[in-house]
Amino acid sequence: MKPAITRIHAIEHDPGSPTLADVAQLAGVSTATVSRCLNTPDRVSEDTRRRVLDAVRQLGYAPNFGARALASRRTDTFGAIIPTMEAAIFARGLQAFQDELGRHGITLLVASSSYSPELEEEQIRALVARGADALLLIGHDRTPESYAFLAKQRTPHVHAWTFDASREFQSIGFDNGKAMARLTHKVLDLGHRNIGLISAPRVGNDRARQRCEGVREALATRGLPPDSLRLIETPYSIANGAAAFEELMSQDTRPTAVMCGNDVLAAGALSRARKMGLRVPQDVSVTGYDDIDIAEIVTPALTTVHVPHRAMGRGAARMLVAMRNGEDPGPSVELEATIAERESLGPAPVTPGH
Repeated sequence: MKPAITRIHAIEHDPGSPTLADVAQLAGVSTATVSRCLNTPDRVSEDTRRRVLDAVRQLGYAPNFGARALASRRTDTFGAIIPTMEAAIFARGLQAFQDELGRHGITLLVASSSYSPELEEEQIRALVARGADALLLIGHDRTPESYAFLAKQRTPHVHAWTFDASREFQSIGFDNGKAMARLTHKVLDLGHRNIGLISAPRVGNDRARQRCEGVREALATRGLPPDSLRLIETPYSIANGAAAFEELMSQDTRPTAVMCGNDVLAAGALSRARKMGLRVPQDVSVTGYDDIDIAEIVTPALTTVHVPHRAMGRGAARMLVAMRNGEDPGPSVELEATIAERESLGPAPVTPGH
């Protein structure tokens, strides 16, 4: 009599990471079924999907995205390079961008250029070298070498937070100059003629440059000399906004309205106004740009330009996915930036004797 054979159904593991075959054996399905479950779960029954995912969790299996990328020539990873992570200027738009990418199974890698075109060029090269299928970029100002590299690599890229119909590159955003001019007209309608502007450095930052041009264009339209604008450039921060505000208000002829290139600078201006004993808006009005959360919680609440952050982020993601897939993303999209009117903007104070 032949001895009984005991069959032991066990998985023999290599010292390395668990494989697709390990998952298939533990779940009692084929490797093809495991692959379908991970890539197109809607094509697998709920019971099978549960068994496969239980096996994945039990084994600690992670798909080999490198091998998949080699086979498909794409990594399902997009990159985004934003100028700064220190303030919430880009947070809402970037969150909407990531949420929309997630609907397509795409992972987002984010880098910050610190407003340095040279650093951004390095980051563009690094993200593409790491297999980013497409890139989200902020504005149009960057080195010619960056554009040449993107063209040579044929990397899809979309520009956000700005709109310029004359540009050849795909963009979704708003006209910074037009929006700032609209806010300036509101300031002028309230009788202000002595206006100060706290702006980010304009070199390498087309958004800051366009906002400054928008103020000057509005002044010229109303018959005021554009060079009458008192301008201070400073990097975005609350402390810098406060210092710039004090400098403006220390001049012989004080501005009756201080316009700021973003809400962070404006928050600093409001803080310093309180320390200087100035009432806003009775003694001086203050405006911002972006309409991030801080605009509603400062005192007084900030009149500012409302940027369509979420619509811009979602739209940028859809355009990039279409471009990555070889589809027509459609034309560049101009969104409307509106004015959020709150308490920090009021009539120009009456000069004694008038």
